[in-house]
Amino acid sequence: MGDQNYRWSNKQIRNHVAVIDNERSPHLILKNATYLNTYLDQWVVANIWIYEDRIVYVGENLPEDAEETEVIDCQGQYVVPGYIEPHCHPYQLCNPVTFAKYAGQFGTTTLISDNIALFVELPTNVAFELLREFKNIPSSMYWWSRFDAQTELPNHHDIFNNEDVMSWIEHEDVLQGGELTGWPRLLNGDDQMLSWVQETKKLHKKIEGHFPGASELSLAKFMLLGADCDHEAMTGQEALTRLMQGYTVSLRHSSIRPDLDILLKELLELGVKKFDRFFFTTDGSHPYFYENGLNDVLIKKAIDHGIPLIDAYKMASYNVARYYNLEHLHGSIATGRIANINLLESKDNPTPISVIAKGKWIKKDGNDTNDTTSIDWDKYGLPPLSIKWNLEAEEFQFSNSIGIHLVNNVITKPYESNLDVNCDELSLDHDECFMMRIARDGSWRINTLVKGFAKQLGGFASSYSGTGDILLIGKRKADMQMAFERMKEIGGGMVLVEENQIIHEMPLQLRGMMSNLDMGTLINDEKKMIALLKERGFQYDDPAFTLLFFSATHLPFIRLTQIGLYDVKNSEVLVQPTKR
Repeated sequence: MGDQNYRWSNKQIRNHVAVIDNERSPHLILKNATYLNTYLDQWVVANIWIYEDRIVYVGENLPEDAEETEVIDCQGQYVVPGYIEPHCHPYQLCNPVTFAKYAGQFGTTTLISDNIALFVELPTNVAFELLREFKNIPSSMYWWSRFDAQTELPNHHDIFNNEDVMSWIEHEDVLQGGELTGWPRLLNGDDQMLSWVQETKKLHKKIEGHFPGASELSLAKFMLLGADCDHEAMTGQEALTRLMQGYTVSLRHSSIRPDLDILLKELLELGVKKFDRFFFTTDGSHPYFYENGLNDVLIKKAIDHGIPLIDAYKMASYNVARYYNLEHLHGSIATGRIANINLLESKDNPTPISVIAKGKWIKKDGNDTNDTTSIDWDKYGLPPLSIKWNLEAEEFQFSNSIGIHLVNNVITKPYESNLDVNCDELSLDHDECFMMRIARDGSWRINTLVKGFAKQLGGFASSYSGTGDILLIGKRKADMQMAFERMKEIGGGMVLVEENQIIHEMPLQLRGMMSNLDMGTLINDEKKMIALLKERGFQYDDPAFTLLFFSATHLPFIRLTQIGLYDVKNSEVLVQPTKR
């Protein structure tokens, strides 16, 4: 077996040992570092030697010759392992590279991410080439393999075929299967999915659940079927029930489920004193939610709630690494680990002043020093969206009275509309809008109504959706048409139009799903779009999640999918797509 199959080649390891023998110099030493020793659960003072991307020594010694070594005296600072996000969806308007770069500034240097966008959009061999390129950025990036699309697809079995799914499961950078949004299939006898679970477990990899509201007996069934962890607990009791059934529990704090304060408060009230089977996740929130940080914010919440300080840090680092069998590489400051290290100004302030990722400064004394190069996305089949087809005026005809009632960010119910929809615009006195979903390739469309999205919305177009299809929503057909045309011109994205004027737009240059802008700019653009939609009657927090989940059949009760307007509970298509 060649050296390229190892994390470090034989030659690199020999060089690491040569540093200890004073035959080579470390390139960086953190001197007099008060660091968190995750094995002793203590703060210990030591000198930390780093060579290239690896910690090669932690202890009292200093090298005989340090003339070529950068030596940082860490007196007055506190050193902790880089934080790990165990459940990342790095395609939520951003892209994996821009998200990783931004996350690093807040000390989250390792991401374990959903593969769904890469799996659906790219051939497997191309996706794996992209994964190899991701290895060149400072952040450490790992993945999980989906077994379902979390929506109804006419060609589901062609996309989620055994060859491609198994190729992902077997990939060295893939740490788990799931998340199991398609758990009803698994529970109801889908042996193909159960076989994928079995193959994943055989490789000593994990299975991530997706079990909102599951009873104790259902959780027991899922454990027997192979689940290891679940992030869907919304109360302390739900988290404790998962723990009691043998799960590792990921405590979520996201833009649509900001539950961590409740979870921590109630777990402590329930008498939980041991936290080594808990960790944190922000569960793929959209950019605006990350304005003030990532896992550092969650650690601070834990500290403020009275979680023991060392436990709080381990819940964002060591606990995750140990769970995913990465403890030899991540989660602690010890000899042999990848040099992902955060320097803090105080023990109770987890937002780092300086960050080292793979042995390089990506933030130093509060300044961003991450020089991550951009990726040629066109090379990997992710260019701007090119739509060659047009929408004609006669296609804006609405006759079906069954619509979608949005009752929070993502939950929908069917409703019967009494409106006369044989008109070019609807009244601004109610919260019903025209809604269309059109295939990305223009082969079909579904015309319906949506209640509860907005009250005074002219026209809104989005190529950002759960399946990459086009969504149009609005009161005025002319504004909807104009928003669509502008969305085509910019290569995909979101466009808001009112009285024939473009009010705001968010280009999503990568296949109409992801932006290539830096996160800071994207956050400002998204915040503006949210504010404008709220001014027009959007009542909830995260409209991008609403768009993403209009097709998500792992949620109740009615969804707009590629096979039609779909009743989830009864597995029934209520309105068929119209061929174009």
